[in-house]
Amino acid sequence: MRLSKMSTHGRGWMLLIFWFSFFWETVSWKTASNDTEPVPVVIWHGMGDSCCKAFTLKFIKLVKETVPGSYVLSLKIGKSATEEIENSYFMNVNHQVEMVCNILSKDNKLQNGYNAMGFSQGGQFIRAVAQRCPSPAMKNLITFGAQHQGVYGLPHCPGESSHICNWIRKMLNLGAYSSPIQQHLVQAEYWHDPLNEDLYRNNSIFLAEINQERRINESYKENLMKLNKFVMVKFLKDLTVDPVDSEWFGFYKAGQAKDTYSLQESVLYQEDRLGLKAMDEAGKLEFLTVDGDHLQFSKEWFINNIVPYLK
Repeated sequence: MRLSKMSTHGRGWMLLIFWFSFFWETVSWKTASNDTEPVPVVIWHGMGDSCCKAFTLKFIKLVKETVPGSYVLSLKIGKSATEEIENSYFMNVNHQVEMVCNILSKDNKLQNGYNAMGFSQGGQFIRAVAQRCPSPAMKNLITFGAQHQGVYGLPHCPGESSHICNWIRKMLNLGAYSSPIQQHLVQAEYWHDPLNEDLYRNNSIFLAEINQERRINESYKENLMKLNKFVMVKFLKDLTVDPVDSEWFGFYKAGQAKDTYSLQESVLYQEDRLGLKAMDEAGKLEFLTVDGDHLQFSKEWFINNIVPYLK
């Protein structure tokens, strides 16, 4: 009887060890598998576009081709492609950012972090996500032709939307900083008038706020500085963004619209209101160029310059 009990007891321990070993190997395999999976990518499209139209679709395909197995979420800001395009002109940007933060928080595939790509105005919008919504964590932020210091002109608009752009110009000329236009015209929310800096600073409901123009929100600074890399792509022959320096946080010097200053010459940088100086000194900022027009780059350029930040 005593031997029988010891034998049963021994078999129990062996079974327990077996199951523990099996469980540990399974967890280890899953962890290793997760470690080798590409980081998910979130895309925010530009003005006059939608999540899944041909123009944005080529970027989605490009990521999936160059980073096999990657999960790509192209943000849908509306119930249909038509509504999305309308929202890119008329939906309050702060409401858009809030909507996107909600979408990201509910996506289980993003909970271990993601890389973000913002195209044109989508660049400054998704930067606002990094500043306002630290969970899930954004790892690398890549902006293509973004207007980080705003624009002072709409010299070139998407072909299908040229009539809308003409109307936008009229509204901006009438009063870009009036409350109704700020609340309902997207482009007014990042309109930056160098001839009226105080007017811009006091009345811009989006850009001046995320650029810490009126007051310092320490959480914005802390959250942005959590990025591993902040990559800004400037298009040297850009006919859409005025001034093109805005793509690297530069802009027109106050009181005129000809001479520009760089990020490093700006108050934003010198006072480190957003953490960009600290990030620059830590090697977290990357400034890339493309010798082409707005959002025009080759697959080869993308593979050589962008893919390393998506892995």
